[in-house]
Amino acid sequence: MGPHPHGWWIVLHLVLFVFWLGGDLGVFYSSRFVLRPDLSPPARSTALQIMSGLDLGPKICLVLFLPSGVTLMAADPHGATLFGRDPFAWPLVVAVWVFALAWLAATIADHRTHGRYPWVRRADWTVRITLIAALAGLALYTLLAAEPFGVDTNPKWLGGKLLLYTAAIGCGLGIRLTLRPFGPAFGALMTSGSTPDVERALKRSVDGCLPYVFGIWASVLLAAVLGVLKPGAHLS
Repeated sequence: MGPHPHGWWIVLHLVLFVFWLGGDLGVFYSSRFVLRPDLSPPARSTALQIMSGLDLGPKICLVLFLPSGVTLMAADPHGATLFGRDPFAWPLVVAVWVFALAWLAATIADHRTHGRYPWVRRADWTVRITLIAALAGLALYTLLAAEPFGVDTNPKWLGGKLLLYTAAIGCGLGIRLTLRPFGPAFGALMTSGSTPDVERALKRSVDGCLPYVFGIWASVLLAAVLGVLKPGAHLS
């Protein structure tokens, strides 16, 4: 007999964790070269291109983490019910994948065009803010309810994992807001060269993202721990 399909979904979920965190580490490392005033502007531009290319990987992983997680819950729902029905029926799983692929297309388009089409960025922001609100509510319900959705295996680990995923999405939005001055400052570097004001603006915008970056790393690592160990769960 071959491996159970559920196992392959677990593998995909773990691969997304690995590439999410690994890609983010690469973005962080390359950003240090973007900030080095001793490097020539072309060298710093090359470092920025590497950083931007690496940054697409974590964005893809963040999006696909949602449908892969829903698929895992559908494959092993532990008796969950909603209004007497299975809340993770396969039509819902298919709908989530369709939604996620549309979101992924918007994310990739926004990344590659660097915000050239405002409606794409607005759509991506709307999706992320909506998910933050919806998933945070589900996470808190799962954490606080005695038997959320009728599940009696103490799935608080899943509520914590959902909350950490929500935090990671929020941190990503925080990075985007903090990086808004970066583009004009880097454009000035390319056209007029390095000046103290330009270097301060670059450093302020990039280093201002560090709390959000560390927040993403912590969220991803802790979510992986909860997903693998499932602390407190009563599983047979």
